[in-house]
Formats: sequence, structure tokens, C-alpha cells
Amino acid sequence: MGQKIRSTTILGVVHNGVAAIGGDGQVTLGNTVVKHNSMKIRKLYNGKVLCGFAGSAADAFTLLERFEEKLEQYRGNVGRAAVELAKDWRTDKYLRRLEAMLAVLSQDQAYIISGTGDVIEPEDNIVAIGSGGMFALAAAKMLKKYSNLSAREIVTEALKTAADICIYTNDKISVETI
Repeated sequence: MGQKIRSTTILGVVHNGVAAIGGDGQVTLGNTVVKHNSMKIRKLYNGKVLCGFAGSAADAFTLLERFEEKLEQYRGNVGRAAVELAKDWRTDKYLRRLEAMLAVLSQDQAYIISGTGDVIEPEDNIVAIGSGGMFALAAAKMLKKYSNLSAREIVTEALKTAADICIYTNDKISVETI
């Protein structure tokens, strides 16, 4: 009881007109790995939007469902859907208690929707969330800047780097592209 569930490294990159998002498969309870192959990324809106989630699974799925509703409501406008979800998150008593984050990408935009209802659009179109997110982010920034790798390759290699460093990240990596 009282042990914190830690899991998830999610990384998304928009590079040369291609968006890629990846996640590891590890879920950890305290100092024990309880699952190795969790799927934390999804294609949404007829395969035109990528999303990854971190945090409590039930909370993350709730936010994912709400984000999908906003995408439908705003006809695939990712920025508008993210902002409207964040507005709901801040004003809804139920949503405010959810402990999760979303990383969302289209072919030309990347956003983080934070656990406090913030919408963050990084200047370099690289998003990272979860326990190993900052390790993957650092690797992705360097790979994007100093290599000729594709978006998929950047995500894969950066997640492998995070898995080598972060004890809450494994190398059971899933990557989706659009």
C-alpha cells in the first residue's frame, strides 16, 4: 500500500513532414516491474493524430477519450482540441483530480497537455512525458540536430537511450508514424 506506480516514457517528434511517437512498455510498482509490454500510444482521428499518455492508466484513458471527443468536435484541429481539453481540465472538478499527461502530434504540430491543464507547444516539435521523458528528450534533441535519421529512427534511438539510463524505462518500444 502507498507504493507509487511509475511507468512510461513517451517521446514524439515531428521531423521532415513526418510525425512519430513511441513509448516503452514498462510499468513499475515501487521497485518491482509489474508489466513489460504495456501499450501507451494510439493513432486517433482516422490515423491523422498520434497520442501517447503517461500517469495513472484509468486517468490517462479518461483524458484520451475526452481528447478524442474534442478532436471530433473540432474536426481534427489538434491545437484547438488540446486547448479546449485543457479548459475542461481546469474547470471540471472530476478532471482536475486526474493524474495523467498527454503527448499529441499531427504531421506539423506537437503538444503536451499537462497534469495541471496546461498546453505546451515546444518550438522544436519534440515532446516527452513520463518517468524517462527527459532522458529521451535530450537524446532526441541531439539526434534531430546532428543526424540524418528519420522521425521514426530518432524516436526509437532516443527511447533506447532512455532505457539504458532510466530504471523506469524498458526497451520494449512501440513506435507509430503519420
